[in-house]
Amino acid sequence: MIMRKIWLTAALFLLLVLAACSSASPDQNSAGADLPAGDPMECTLSSVFPAPTELTVAKLPEVTGSDWSRGPEDARLMLVEYSDFQCPYCAIAGRSLQAFEAAHSDQVRVVYRYFPLPSHDKAPLSAQAAEAAGLQGKFWEMHDLLFEEANWDAWTAMTPADFETWVADQADAIGLDREKFMADLKSDALVSKVEKAYGSALSSDLNSTPSLFIFVDGQLTFLPADQIPYDAQTLELLLTLSDLQAREYNACPPTVVDPAREYSATLQTTKGDITLRLYADKAPLAVNSFVFLAQQGWFDNVSWHRVLPDFVAQTGDPSGSGFGGPGYEFKNEVSDSLKFDREGLLAMANSGADTNGSQFFITYGPATNLDGGYTIFGEVTAGMDVVKKLTPRDPSKAGELPEGDKILSVTIEVK
Repeated sequence: MIMRKIWLTAALFLLLVLAACSSASPDQNSAGADLPAGDPMECTLSSVFPAPTELTVAKLPEVTGSDWSRGPEDARLMLVEYSDFQCPYCAIAGRSLQAFEAAHSDQVRVVYRYFPLPSHDKAPLSAQAAEAAGLQGKFWEMHDLLFEEANWDAWTAMTPADFETWVADQADAIGLDREKFMADLKSDALVSKVEKAYGSALSSDLNSTPSLFIFVDGQLTFLPADQIPYDAQTLELLLTLSDLQAREYNACPPTVVDPAREYSATLQTTKGDITLRLYADKAPLAVNSFVFLAQQGWFDNVSWHRVLPDFVAQTGDPSGSGFGGPGYEFKNEVSDSLKFDREGLLAMANSGADTNGSQFFITYGPATNLDGGYTIFGEVTAGMDVVKKLTPRDPSKAGELPEGDKILSVTIEVK
């Protein structure tokens, strides 16, 4: 199992190798379907996300109607942010979360909680300004205004007295009743509320801002200690993987392969057909998993997400991110008689010994550096020219990637 604190860091690193990441056990079968009858193959359950944490263990107060939030209550992702308006990293996070929520307004909920640090002279007052705007139904307008880059650069350089004048003008600009806003700004009620929010953050053992708690499908999945980045790319990845998690299996696949028989597969792709001979006698676990997933439609419309000419073409992750798997892992099956000595070899991708899932690759040539670390479970018997036509894609490189070619369907033949 991958440790919680290194989940994303390790995942990003593993983009550079033949990786398929995973961690804790899921709760449902793929697409809600029952598994076929048969003795299960040997495997370990392993989800794309860590096991959820109870709120009491995390010392996190439950999200209620008294919290400031935007986005649906049944959002796929809920981001609970403890933040300080005067904190520079909070400003970056605030703008990032605002844009992400706006882009996925039907799937993402952002909850904002005050954590005004004593080292920032206007942190409590700016929180009170947001709260005063909230009393007139415009918390988020003030939140966005305070974090807007040009505004933030200006007001954080002011004295507290100058900030009061400035924020009163901003209250006018967003249509607030200025007199009521100024009366509420430093009222005992708002001062007390912000102080209590600070105390609550300390009771949750928080010591820095921003501190982000991430819920996936209603379950607390990541804690501030996990240090999940709040950039758009990472948040998009989490949302993508949350969709894949719903397809994961919660049991090891049944045995559907007889090692004494001969198996072949045809990958129908957007560039043409690729025919594979499967080594059921030498790698029965890998072939069994591959055949099972193919029969379940797991590979249908899946992208060749990593195509490196002269090295490998990799696929098998329905999320297209390179981090997804079927909810289980199985052992390596390394044979002394099989080496990465030519093009057209079919092998399992992994993120370390015995972490094979659904991702696999085809070699473009000899790759002796892979010997002993990856399970070879077949070879291309026809269509290597199609493999060579696949659109090159290197997820480890910066910039926008071209759209990947896809596996349309997989047909299994048995003799």
